[in-house]
Amino acid sequence: MNHKAGFVNIIGNPNVGKSTLMNAFVGEKLSIITSKAQTTRHRILGIVNGEDFQVVLSDTPGIIKPAYELQESMMGFVKSAFEDADVLLYMVEIGEQELKDEAFFNKITNSQIPVLLLLNKIDKSNQQQLEEQVQNWAEKVPNAEIFPISALEGFNVKEVFNRIIELLPESPPFYPKDQLTDKPERFFINETIREKILFHYKKEIPYAVEVDTEEFFEEETIIRVRSVIMVERETQKGIIIGHKGSALKRVGVEARKDLETFFGKQIHLELYVKVNKNWRSNQNQLRRFGYNN
Repeated sequence: MNHKAGFVNIIGNPNVGKSTLMNAFVGEKLSIITSKAQTTRHRILGIVNGEDFQVVLSDTPGIIKPAYELQESMMGFVKSAFEDADVLLYMVEIGEQELKDEAFFNKITNSQIPVLLLLNKIDKSNQQQLEEQVQNWAEKVPNAEIFPISALEGFNVKEVFNRIIELLPESPPFYPKDQLTDKPERFFINETIREKILFHYKKEIPYAVEVDTEEFFEEETIIRVRSVIMVERETQKGIIIGHKGSALKRVGVEARKDLETFFGKQIHLELYVKVNKNWRSNQNQLRRFGYNN
């Protein structure tokens, strides 16, 4: 039997629905989804296996002009997505006019590999607006096939996935067929905690936070976890903890519930907060957190 396999990389501006689409394809919650921009910091692989195919999906950070070292590293993950793709998914949303970085946009329009332009959030538009948007993008990216979709509602998602499989090269699988992602358990613990912080805190707090899981012990019926929330300043530490620890407790309770669903086991989660001054601009710290490999 002929087997197909390949790398399918999702790129686009922040908050256009890349992570929602990735999770819809994989059928598991691998990527953070919130209404805030720049929630995805790493390049996350999700793997979809069928009897005769393996799709290795890559969810990348939203394209921005970097303002500090962490964002430089995030854009490095996006650049790498152009290098190993067999199919490129360029995701835009209704009302959007252009990619925020002209150099990336030129890479898309000059791409030698198949490009599927996914016009997302069409559930928020009318027929006239949709037709205008399709025409606009057909002129701007003439090398792309355009698919109007709603990643959240699941509209046209299966059709896009079927087209991806058609475009994949014949190849043996790159990963074991029962593997869901290339990331370790600790990564998903960190991301789940960070997601709750993104939901509950405002202004610069979510963007100044990194989570590091220092202990992960899996027993037969329970997983014991000790994680540290890193902030850049003492004032941020106080905000994260909240009055009598109430804010930190809320993050812990919500994260634990999600993690118990994800792992299918009881979770004992201990959370601590530490100040790690200016970690977002420190090369050594960024390497430690997996940004500058």
